[in-house]
Amino acid sequence: MRIDIVTIFPEYLAPLRLSLVGRAVDARTIDLRVHDLRAFTHDRHHTVDDTPYGGGPGMVMSPAAWGEALDHICGRRGVEADDGAHRPTLVVPTPSGRRFTQATAQEFSREPWLVFACGRYEGIDARVTQHYAGRPDWNGVRELSIGDYVLAGGEVATLVMVEAAARLVPGVLGNETSVLDDSFAAGEMENLLEGPVFTKPPVWRDLAVPEVLLSGHHGRIAQWRRDQARVRTADHRPDLLH
Repeated sequence: MRIDIVTIFPEYLAPLRLSLVGRAVDARTIDLRVHDLRAFTHDRHHTVDDTPYGGGPGMVMSPAAWGEALDHICGRRGVEADDGAHRPTLVVPTPSGRRFTQATAQEFSREPWLVFACGRYEGIDARVTQHYAGRPDWNGVRELSIGDYVLAGGEVATLVMVEAAARLVPGVLGNETSVLDDSFAAGEMENLLEGPVFTKPPVWRDLAVPEVLLSGHHGRIAQWRRDQARVRTADHRPDLLH
């Protein structure tokens, strides 16, 4: 999988060089490339924004630098690729987008090439998404939100989406079966939250690990975990059970 990220704060993406994603990058399971949007400007101040048409507060990111950056990443100008593996999908984190979910992360984990556009200020000029949605050398545009709140920019949301998708790429996790019991995982856990987990010692500060987990009875343990998932979901996210 190849992941390109365009931002005016490249250092913001440094955490992707750590932990699971970092190891996947080192192992070349994931090809991660971070680009500075200001490198595609041509004035001495490296300006990437301007006042909004129609008035109003804030600034809007100009389309010119974005166009140059995305064309540079794709390497072609409107020429249809021979196959989907050579066509990137443009991902734009925005509170105005559709909800990013575990199902979206699973979709992304199967994509060969993702390009994240990290907006700032009032957002990116809408003509950028319009243009790349119609380009035959791109696999379309996904405008996505990680929640019902507003951040200062798209970098944090990109970190979330990249990590959520990257951990599902084959070869990234040490034990790939561990994702089967994740909250929201496809199958039995699709609309459930993962229940409580425990490790050694068996008693800590007078609190004991549930006996069933020490029983060695795999069937009872599996049933207990399913029951606990339903209890936690009903308590924390009852909307998922409707």
